[in-house]
Amino acid sequence: MFELLGDWKRTDYCGSLGIKDLGREVILMGWVHSKRDHGGLIFVDLRDREGVVQIVFNPQVSEESHKKADLLKDEWVIAVKGTVVRRPDETINPNIKTGEIEVIARELRILNRSKVLPFPIEDEIKVDELIRMKYRFLDLRRPVMRKNLMLRHEVMRATRSYLDSKGFIEIETPYLTRSTPEGARDFLVPSRLNPGEFYALPQSPQLLKQTLMISGFDRYYQIVRCFRDEDLRADRQPEFTQIDLEMSFVTEDDVIEVVEGMIKAILKATKGVDIDIPFPRMSYDEAMLRYGTDKPDIRFGLELHDITAVFRNSEFKVFSDPVKKGGIVKAINLKGKAQHLSRKELDELTEFAKSLGAKGLAWIRISGDEWQSPITKFLSEREKEELKRLLTIEDGDVIFFGADTSYTVNLVLSNLRLRLGNRFNMIEQNRFAFLWIVDFPLLEFDKTENRYVTMHHPFTSPKEEDIELLDTEPEKVRARAYDIVLNGVEIGGGSIRIHRSDIQRKLFERIGLGPEDAKKKFGFLLEALEFGAPPHGGIALGLDRLTMLLAGASSIRDVIAFPKTQKGFCPLTEAPSPVDPKQLLELRIRVDVKER
Repeated sequence: MFELLGDWKRTDYCGSLGIKDLGREVILMGWVHSKRDHGGLIFVDLRDREGVVQIVFNPQVSEESHKKADLLKDEWVIAVKGTVVRRPDETINPNIKTGEIEVIARELRILNRSKVLPFPIEDEIKVDELIRMKYRFLDLRRPVMRKNLMLRHEVMRATRSYLDSKGFIEIETPYLTRSTPEGARDFLVPSRLNPGEFYALPQSPQLLKQTLMISGFDRYYQIVRCFRDEDLRADRQPEFTQIDLEMSFVTEDDVIEVVEGMIKAILKATKGVDIDIPFPRMSYDEAMLRYGTDKPDIRFGLELHDITAVFRNSEFKVFSDPVKKGGIVKAINLKGKAQHLSRKELDELTEFAKSLGAKGLAWIRISGDEWQSPITKFLSEREKEELKRLLTIEDGDVIFFGADTSYTVNLVLSNLRLRLGNRFNMIEQNRFAFLWIVDFPLLEFDKTENRYVTMHHPFTSPKEEDIELLDTEPEKVRARAYDIVLNGVEIGGGSIRIHRSDIQRKLFERIGLGPEDAKKKFGFLLEALEFGAPPHGGIALGLDRLTMLLAGASSIRDVIAFPKTQKGFCPLTEAPSPVDPKQLLELRIRVDVKER
């Protein structure tokens, strides 16, 4: 029994009704969220994208509609015509927007039925994520998912509104472009009209937005899809969305000021929160020293302390040997928690440290004047006094140590810091803590490739005063780069770009890209830089990550309508999939490479 809409036209969304609509006749359409039969009266919660409203079917108002309502099941699609009335006081529901009203139905049309659902349309469900992704069309009906996508829409709307008001022009750049394999792997697209040649899906519109600056469009932005064929994590997808912008005739401060204003506007529009600007800034070196990471969560303390000097000549080889090899020793003082960490938990933290590459995790628990630990017998009195002074050690503290290469120590202790912060509820969950990280090294040495590589990308300008160091001490060259961090997650990165072809060629040479290779990969940019390129800079912010943090979600998959799994597979559409051999023939492609 299915019916047509006929001449009915929806007058309102379910979740938009309220006291202001009392007495109005409305036509509503949506899905049956739930049904309850209360001794003759049938109550149906009708749901659409804006929320839920209660529909009352009374046989004394319409016997025919009441009989139809008795047939309804969850997720059937219906249309209802009725009158908005005030709920009896004892039935008011303060937990929903429409909790003060209900609709007395006069007519009901059943538009479609639904099979039995693989999971209920509720927020707090315990179901495997793969099942949710396979039935994404049902998962997106859940209020939390609907709310997340509406939030994403509001973020994009606020972004466009703000940038439009600041004189930016939205310009689209192509999805089919040239492969430039300096960063992550490209997704390649074969060209039928040019056999044996390939387009690449863009990892970023970086080169083209720089070209737009050379073209004179001095304030560009784009909410753009980007693609990277790399291993995935909770905050990565093979296709993702950036808020991308570029400006001419600017310094770092100019770009940062625009971004701070934009984020302030986004939070006001989406969360109703007024945040203070400017955001604090911290150098890369300070961030690594105090937090062991260039994306620190500054909502809580528990900072790292460098105590390398204490153990430079120590008899305790576990600490002194890494120092002699160029490593470091750092410590965290978890103050006042000695009685709250059992030996079992300490062992679990040790295993956690090992999982990150540490050989172990040294610790000392302070009880009164006693230092309880397997390592205390190896420490001299001088070393204990120095530790007590540097770490302000008191009764009840627990000290954790890392001694290894700087990379391993910082990785282990920065993650341990976050784990302890969560374990002891130190993190202010309802706070948005933004931070700029500046003064990055321009280059870092890659031992695998035995060459210098750029920490950001090879179009980032070195600081003016450091340019001469490119030839003599490249590791000391600082970049005109800036990353923005929110609650310990990097949400964007940018820089002032190189606008002189001679400096761009010099940097290419420094990273092992000779003149021929540079011309082959980036020839059009090098040529464009010779035709009056203005000083320019910009930034790209991850829309998915930003929305995830604003939504309080744990994965960007929860703020993307149709995400992929960690293996890049879509359970809904079953992409990627084999294609018809005729398509491959047209492209002159053979698929016969055997897996090694």
